Amino acid sequence: METTTIKTLTLSRMDSPLGQLLLVTDAADRACALDFADRRAHLRRSLRSWFADAEIVDGEPPAAIAGPLQAWFDGDLAALDPIATAPAGDEFQRRVWSALRRIPVGSTTSYGHLARDLGFDDPRAAIDVGAANAANPVAIIVPCHRVIASNGDLRGYAGGLDRKRWLLAHEALAAALATPSGANLPLVGMTIPQALPVPRTGTAGQTR
Repeated sequence: METTTIKTLTLSRMDSPLGQLLLVTDAADRACALDFADRRAHLRRSLRSWFADAEIVDGEPPAAIAGPLQAWFDGDLAALDPIATAPAGDEFQRRVWSALRRIPVGSTTSYGHLARDLGFDDPRAAIDVGAANAANPVAIIVPCHRVIASNGDLRGYAGGLDRKRWLLAHEALAAALATPSGANLPLVGMTIPQALPVPRTGTAGQTR
């Protein structure tokens, strides 16, 4: 992992239907990391690795990110598009993370398909793409949750499969309702996502 020279990072907290979110931003209000509060210890370790010399201060989430995130949770699926990100990673990881933001909202892709979209014909490239996807530090905004196995299995998600399932259901339903005929869609058989139980955490931020 390449380290990035940034003097100060701001760590803020936001409530969400998926539990409290931890947002890390730089001086330009770009999202460097977004994770779940029950993964606090992992985030702290990662920040020390990515931004070794940066001072981390507590603050409020910038409106340029907090507003669009809330709008996205409220069903405006295009709200996240303008958010600027600045994740620390190598060139290959950043290519994968950029490709993730091009996956149409409300849809999914496979690791192999994503690798081919990036120009890799070797089937083994899907493994490297999967590793970069798993290393994505900016959850939700960089939608690694939209990548699933070629057989339709959800596979892994750092925040837990319940959250991945919720995110996909939220996007699928909101996208369906946004179609011209969406107002007349029957909701029979469609699961409206509910807020997930907030994981209990210990003093080190690990899920009990």
